[in-house]
Amino acid sequence: MAGLRAERAPQTSDVVTEADFVRRRMDRLSGEHDPALFATAYSCPIPSPDGRMLAWISDRDGRPRAWVAQLPPDGSAVVEPGWPLPTDGEDDVPWDVQKITWSPDGYWLACQLAPGGGERTRVRLISPDGSQIHDLAPSAPAVTLGSWSPNGRQLGITIFGAVSGDGAASLVDVRDGTSTMLTSGPAALVCAISGDGMRAVVRVGRRGARRLEHFDLRSGRCTELIPGGDANVADARFGITGGQLFVHSDAAGERPALLAVGLNGDAEPSLPYVIAGRDEHDLDLVSLDPMGARAALVWNVDGRSEIELLDLRSGLTEPLPGPPGDVVTGAAFTRDGRALLVGNEGPTVPPTITRIALDTADDPVTPLLPAAPRDAGHLVDPVLHHFPGEDGLPLSGWLFRPTGAFGSTPTLIWLHGGPEAQERPIFQPLFQALLAEGVAVFAPNVRGSGGYGRTFSQADDLERRFVAITDVRAAVTSLVEQGLTDPGRIGVSGRSYGGYLTLVALAWFPELFRVGVDVCGISDFTTFYEQTEPWIAAAAVTKYGDPEAHATLLRELSPIHSADRITAPLLVVHGAYDTNVPIVEAEQIVEALRDRGASPGFLLFDDEGHEVHSTANRVLFVREVVRWVTGHLLDVGEQTA
Repeated sequence: MAGLRAERAPQTSDVVTEADFVRRRMDRLSGEHDPALFATAYSCPIPSPDGRMLAWISDRDGRPRAWVAQLPPDGSAVVEPGWPLPTDGEDDVPWDVQKITWSPDGYWLACQLAPGGGERTRVRLISPDGSQIHDLAPSAPAVTLGSWSPNGRQLGITIFGAVSGDGAASLVDVRDGTSTMLTSGPAALVCAISGDGMRAVVRVGRRGARRLEHFDLRSGRCTELIPGGDANVADARFGITGGQLFVHSDAAGERPALLAVGLNGDAEPSLPYVIAGRDEHDLDLVSLDPMGARAALVWNVDGRSEIELLDLRSGLTEPLPGPPGDVVTGAAFTRDGRALLVGNEGPTVPPTITRIALDTADDPVTPLLPAAPRDAGHLVDPVLHHFPGEDGLPLSGWLFRPTGAFGSTPTLIWLHGGPEAQERPIFQPLFQALLAEGVAVFAPNVRGSGGYGRTFSQADDLERRFVAITDVRAAVTSLVEQGLTDPGRIGVSGRSYGGYLTLVALAWFPELFRVGVDVCGISDFTTFYEQTEPWIAAAAVTKYGDPEAHATLLRELSPIHSADRITAPLLVVHGAYDTNVPIVEAEQIVEALRDRGASPGFLLFDDEGHEVHSTANRVLFVREVVRWVTGHLLDVGEQTA
């Protein structure tokens, strides 16, 4: 591995290959990038407790930062400040902002930060004017952000150690730094603290096996709120009176729904009951208004979002108008309850923030950030394409076709991460850049994806992964049989779990694919479990398998052991700060291919983790992936891995 490391450019990201790309389309791709594809992204709108300020996350200066500005009371657009809050560390490594929350007294903004975009996150308190900064548990390997106590004195955080996979869910007093540990376990998170500060709810458990624990801080008693502990989704918020707990979970049924739990003094919490649920749709997001009378519910309807306003007293709901983007990524009520601020995006709508008025019929949907519309008229919307798995299971995905395309076209299969994530109609610069070059993109949701109920999301666990892998082949079969795809010009690519699935598909179905792109995918489950962060490994065993108890299964599922079957030219993309899927996963698949004389591409980002956050790096990523894919799908040439 040392020789491979020496090949990397020390000061910048670059493509490392043993041969030039096959007849690169340099003349069409080396110019200026399409500005519509890399417009500033805005997300996570959070109004201040007094309603006068707005905080959000934006990559306006090139990486995800926290920004704060005045929130106009008349609903007009926010005037952006000249600079973000100070969130970088003392070194030269960028600290990307992942999550922000206001303290209830408005004195602090709590930020979850990712140095280098990696997994060893920090939690920092910053005053809204940026003049005061305080790091919580700065010596811990990783810290994640939970909820505030209603009085703003305590903040829930989870502290992860260097060896154990369990996180310690704790309450930290922000005045003196003292802390109280509530519990520890995989993926622990402080979800909610009651108004009197005497109760707390913590989520804990492995992937697909989450549970909620209710702590009475006076007696020390812990109660499991939802028996069974087999939820994919588990979150909670106390009602404004403290007599009720609202729970967002799929533990009570097949789909995530909004549940309620009664709280009566020192008595045990009541059994949960459903107050808002749909048999056919997942509940994605829940936002409670500051007055405690209403909740905004965001439903996942075949990947697109629908918003409802729920009256918590009567149980009646009413639909709200949708924002410009198809997918809602965040929602928060304004302090006065007169509007809902919504983060949203779509295939032709870069991530933006929209104001939905709740008290007037005039201009109910207006842009909040950015103020001016962006020209994306040349971008393409997808259609939802249905196809059967090889065992007949109904599946679907988003099919993007080049404008004016007729008949079969060169096509790239794109596989999302997770695998519990879901491919949805969001803003995808890579897809649009490929479409502009004449390459269609099909992004399926193979079994194991989220958004289709608990049974579907767990349909690839452990030994069921073999059937999930054949869903990739089923997607190709469907496109070819319907005359949508040229069978001789198909590529496969994906990120994270999708990168793993790409490697498996290239090795198991080499006759199907002419090119591949693996973005931070697992190549060997053994080395993944050995070198990923311990808290990531601990949470993953329910999904992939235990590295000791399921060693034979994990070896059979690891593409590194069938790398000799990969014949399609492969580009591998990875971030140096990725400790989720460590860099060894990229190095060893590249080395295995080179050992047999192949020429894989290797694109390394020296300042990225598990995702590519920098605008400059995203431009480079899109440019190089498009070059690689079009060089092999649009030009006639001999295949060589």
